[in-house]
Amino acid sequence: MRRHAFNQDGTATPNLPITKLTLIMKLKPTLLLLWLIAITALGIGSAYACTRVVYQGPNGTILTARSMDWNEDMGTNLWIFPSGMERNGEVGPNSLRWTSRFGSVIATGYDVSSTDGMNEKGLVANLLWLAESEYGVWDQKKAGLTISAWVQYVLDSYSTVDEAVKGLSKAEFTIVTGATPGRTSLATLHLAISDETGDNAIFEYIGGKLVIHHDRSYQVMTNSPIFEKQLALNEYWKQIGGTVMLPGTNRAADRFVRSSFYINAIPQTEDTRVAVASVFSVIRNASVPFGISTPGQPNISSTRWRTVSDQKNKIYFFESALTPNTFWVEFKDIDFSRTGKVKKLSISNNETYSGNTAGKFVETKPFKFQGL
Repeated sequence: MRRHAFNQDGTATPNLPITKLTLIMKLKPTLLLLWLIAITALGIGSAYACTRVVYQGPNGTILTARSMDWNEDMGTNLWIFPSGMERNGEVGPNSLRWTSRFGSVIATGYDVSSTDGMNEKGLVANLLWLAESEYGVWDQKKAGLTISAWVQYVLDSYSTVDEAVKGLSKAEFTIVTGATPGRTSLATLHLAISDETGDNAIFEYIGGKLVIHHDRSYQVMTNSPIFEKQLALNEYWKQIGGTVMLPGTNRAADRFVRSSFYINAIPQTEDTRVAVASVFSVIRNASVPFGISTPGQPNISSTRWRTVSDQKNKIYFFESALTPNTFWVEFKDIDFSRTGKVKKLSISNNETYSGNTAGKFVETKPFKFQGL
């Protein structure tokens, strides 16, 4: 397991040992259970919930699934972005600037943010809520990047997890957060990425420092508590065994445990149809039934939509809770070159699609990322 923290100036706190996790696992079972209950109770303050899980199958079959849980309709649409697009961090004169190396298919939030997607190289990025996130104060000595473009920057810039970890660990820019659309609260998010080899990394800003968890085994991410504590929770439940008992609530800690068990319990198969169906069943198991909310716990919100990214065959699957069909986008039918066009597939009005929708995207002016 590799865990590194990076300061705002790019210097690293090298090879931080997961000392808390080691000490936690040495606790007596009764004390451990009390500790788990305590941190789970503390971890329910996250504003919104989601789950992300990666299936590592035989013969290079890698599938990444995520659910988007939110307390209102997010006006999500799907977009095709070609390579060669000129971007900026949308935080003013000292915004980060870059040109996209790779094309991608993404799902938006409110058409002001990229929240999920896969690029043409099979790199997948999933943005989830984390209430504990602290990005530090932007002193404008380094370039700034609005948090709404964090996913897009990664998909535009990197082809593998290892390449992204090396690039982002340099801390060459500062993530600048802002108000969540329709609210005054700041967006507090963490990022998970996976690639076509099955490698994984989790990026969290804790106490103003970028903490990177990089290991193929990091297949699952939910919301609060921070990832290190999620690992400890999962270790506890491994001792019990998923066939004996699993936590059944829709809180983030429980969804983490269930997803961790089921993603490794489903069949290992080269049959893509079966694998995709199995992974969809896992992410549905971690979803919150539509219309459910819990008084006093705004973190428990209905699942609005789910995606599965087939990173071997470059197919992006999508299903909405409000439409009857799962549909998909086959990358082989998309022009991601510099001469390709920005296109949108409207789903915000509950449009219904089936099968491969690559040909149904309509050329559209790109949206502007929400910034300062």
